[in-house]
Amino acid sequence: MEKPFAITLDVGSSLANHTGSWRTERPVYLSRKPPCNHQCPAGENIQAWLFHAESGDYQKAWEQLVQDNPFPAVMGRVCYHSCEGACNRAQVDAPVGINSVERFLGDQAIAQGWKFAPVAAASGKKVLVVGAGPSGLSAAYHLAMLGHKVTVVEAGPLPGGMMRFGIPQYRLPRDVLDAEVQRIVDLGVEIQYNTKVENVLDAKLAGGYDAVFLAVGAHIAKRAYIPAGDSARVLDAVAVLRSMEGEDKPMLGRRVVIYGGGNTAIDVARTAKRLGATESIIVYRRNREKMPAHDFEVEEALQEGVLIKWLSTIKHAGDASITVEKMALDEKGFPQPTGEFETLAADSVVLALGQDVDLSLIEGVPGLTVEDGVVQVSAQMMTGHAGIFAGGDMVPAERNVTVAIGHGKKAARNIDAWLREVVYKTAPKTELASFDKLNPWYYSDAPKTLRPMLDIARRTSTFEEVQGGLDEGTALFEARRCLSCGNCFECDNCYGVCPDNAVIKLGPGKGFEFNYDYCKGCGICVSECPCGAIKMVAEDI
Repeated sequence: MEKPFAITLDVGSSLANHTGSWRTERPVYLSRKPPCNHQCPAGENIQAWLFHAESGDYQKAWEQLVQDNPFPAVMGRVCYHSCEGACNRAQVDAPVGINSVERFLGDQAIAQGWKFAPVAAASGKKVLVVGAGPSGLSAAYHLAMLGHKVTVVEAGPLPGGMMRFGIPQYRLPRDVLDAEVQRIVDLGVEIQYNTKVENVLDAKLAGGYDAVFLAVGAHIAKRAYIPAGDSARVLDAVAVLRSMEGEDKPMLGRRVVIYGGGNTAIDVARTAKRLGATESIIVYRRNREKMPAHDFEVEEALQEGVLIKWLSTIKHAGDASITVEKMALDEKGFPQPTGEFETLAADSVVLALGQDVDLSLIEGVPGLTVEDGVVQVSAQMMTGHAGIFAGGDMVPAERNVTVAIGHGKKAARNIDAWLREVVYKTAPKTELASFDKLNPWYYSDAPKTLRPMLDIARRTSTFEEVQGGLDEGTALFEARRCLSCGNCFECDNCYGVCPDNAVIKLGPGKGFEFNYDYCKGCGICVSECPCGAIKMVAEDI
């Protein structure tokens, strides 16, 4: 039964500010930023697309998602989902499987043939994007959606950058990547392959481009001096992973040693097992706590039979063995040589010590600054040379696909503003919806849905995808585990518990407002709001 009709008074009126000497605070509705949104390097509005997903409207959820990220099927496989590490649900039972729902939506879009929304009216501006990796393609997508003519120039023969040449197929099937890239091409984005830009200013002038976005990936392997015999087989990890895209797979032998501790080292070690190596050993100079590779990737590698020699460094490489020196941590936690050596059989050694970016295309560009091998950019992603922007591996930041995609979006929005001679303004910052703002009493335990995994035998003998996806039932369940942190989902709790008839329903999708002529400021609505969408503020008397 509806409550009796109540007259709504303007919050700012003098009468509303003097509704009783007993009230020192008043409740107000607000929208707080969910921690998942706050954490996402790609800037996705995660809570918004989960809202549509939990209602079963998967296409609308996907349409909301791709407003920020054109690669949901890719990201649902390769993103390290730091959003889940920030999820408040973890303090109830387990974080929402955001990444698994994202993958489900991405796969649904491919299966159903969903298309992007129509692009904006043509701006008449032309933008050159150098590099068809995650950052370049993300920028190309957003720029095209904003109405600009985009040409992507790629030095390699295929699109994707490190998504293709740095991530093995058992993590990212190529048909998934190709489908999401094709959707961007369908917007009218032109990609020129096997074309290396030698000088960015010459390319900009020759093509008549109004702006440039530099998104060259880090494809040059870092080297370390390791004394080696004439017949020693020493390779670099980038070359090994890149060669997996060709018909001639790398010949690593039966006993493979990988030197390094990042995710690339893990990828090469797992790839070696799939190529038939009986021994795939990672040599890493620190301990596990210092290893930069993600824990779940390390665990999957160990499950597949990869061995890791902690606190070890390679001193010499021979034609059939290597010499390893054991290390020990000093009082500051840094590894120090011990003088103890060990010999390991090895048919090949793969160096996975990080990558650098080829910056030759920007040599001599006025105003452009390079420090520590990366290009310095402003908060708007623009270099010191007007009209030239940069992102992804080329700028100071963590190097992963999600960060790169976020750079592409941010750069595109700022390029658009620069071309229109305006300043791009981000939305005002809002309070973070931390767990202490919620009322978890209303939530029952609902354990996180686990994605299926390929059995070990097939994982070590084929390049089939290791981790499966959710079906519709489990994806729907997982989406519904979202707590809607910080944002009202119209549960009617405040309406039901208010003892003063001070809460007014505005209708479906419109939320509520307070009638301060009735409210005595007891704060029950705040304490009983499940998602922290109400707070008490000091009365302005």
